[in-house]
Amino acid sequence: MQETKYHSVRDEIRDLVNGLEVGDALPAERVLAVELGVSRMTLRRAIDDLVREGLVIRRQGAGTFVAEPKVAQSLAATSFSQDMRDRGLVPGSRTLSIEVLHAGPQMSRRLAVSPATRIVRIVRLRLADGAPMAIETLHVPEQVLGPQQATELENGSFYDLLARNGIPIDHGTQTIEPTVTDERESEFLEVPLHSPAFLFERSSFDAADRAIEFVRSVYRGDRYKLTAQLGRIRAAEPLGQPTP
Repeated sequence: MQETKYHSVRDEIRDLVNGLEVGDALPAERVLAVELGVSRMTLRRAIDDLVREGLVIRRQGAGTFVAEPKVAQSLAATSFSQDMRDRGLVPGSRTLSIEVLHAGPQMSRRLAVSPATRIVRIVRLRLADGAPMAIETLHVPEQVLGPQQATELENGSFYDLLARNGIPIDHGTQTIEPTVTDERESEFLEVPLHSPAFLFERSSFDAADRAIEFVRSVYRGDRYKLTAQLGRIRAAEPLGQPTP
């Protein structure tokens, strides 16, 4: 019965949030607890769930507020800029650093190049409607993109720049895993330390298997959700008929 009451309270608060605007404050916990006829502990547990879902955010000393809706990140291969435009948001970026260095052992494996290969590393803060969404660290062989061209990426798309230079990406691999933000990521993304986040890592190549990029992106977990278009789901194949 107690668990049923908890779920009921959570659903009532969710309905309350859905009727408010982004940035609106929820009533104080002591007021909500009285209105819903539950203990403060039960109420706080229900709100904790909604915080984890990204529907509300807590601000220390200020209260609980309706959060910005999550941006649906498609698993299909697309640029950040195009992805934001498709969702009615204005993409942007702020370049944090540009440097030229040797690939070294680890990055040479990522890009399938010699450790002595010179690469350009660009760190950008990606924005949507001016709000920080992700920190992107892009590694590109210097022969693909020089440091002077890298300056064109301020508020621009890397893939658009490649297209203008006649360098199409043919294939690649991408991994996604949950993570938490470190101190630097938390500062730039404007989230608390160790906030939930998504780590994207992608290697891309042209049709001749020449390395084009390795990119590591940390996306805010409170503003993103992952979506995938599914085709027909096949039933499992039978294990085989028993031998008579």
